[in-house]
Amino acid sequence: MPTPKPRKTKKPEEKEKPIQPAMPVVMDVPTISDDEERQLDQKIAAADEEAGAKEKYYEAIGRRKDAIARIRLYTKKSTDTASEDKAILTVNGKSYSDYFGDVNLLARIEAPFRKLKSLHRFKATALVRGGGIAGQADAVRHGIARALEKFDANFRKKLKKAGYLTRDPREKERRKYGHKKARKSGRWSKR
Repeated sequence: MPTPKPRKTKKPEEKEKPIQPAMPVVMDVPTISDDEERQLDQKIAAADEEAGAKEKYYEAIGRRKDAIARIRLYTKKSTDTASEDKAILTVNGKSYSDYFGDVNLLARIEAPFRKLKSLHRFKATALVRGGGIAGQADAVRHGIARALEKFDANFRKKLKKAGYLTRDPREKERRKYGHKKARKSGRWSKR
């Protein structure tokens, strides 16, 4: 008869040791004295004077389809009104008429200014990314309308009635699996 194996007994569970937090690393951060801080402020002020006084602007973002436009709206000074041949809007560093070209797109962009009868009272800059040329034009128009609203809250009523403050929600529909495009499918055959 075989000898029975001794039973295994459970060892008492060891208590978990509490985790000690790591010692914080203390670094010597150089501090700036008051004199050095004043000198730095003076250098910054001198650089600003050389660059010219910064103009005040109203910033807004306009969107349409995949296009996003960041608009900065400046008020023209009395000296600027004499030269109305300058572009009222620059888009990505170019004049808006050179960037868009099409007369219909230019009319879309100028629409908020024309609605308020203030085409040459403002100048604006726009940075546009994404989408196609028509989506970018609508994004610029949306951004200009939002910036004009920030400039004067009384403009809101006219801009809203014209539909320039409403973001156009229409986007391209996604392609479905088994189809060639969003809705187009292959030719159906019974057999």
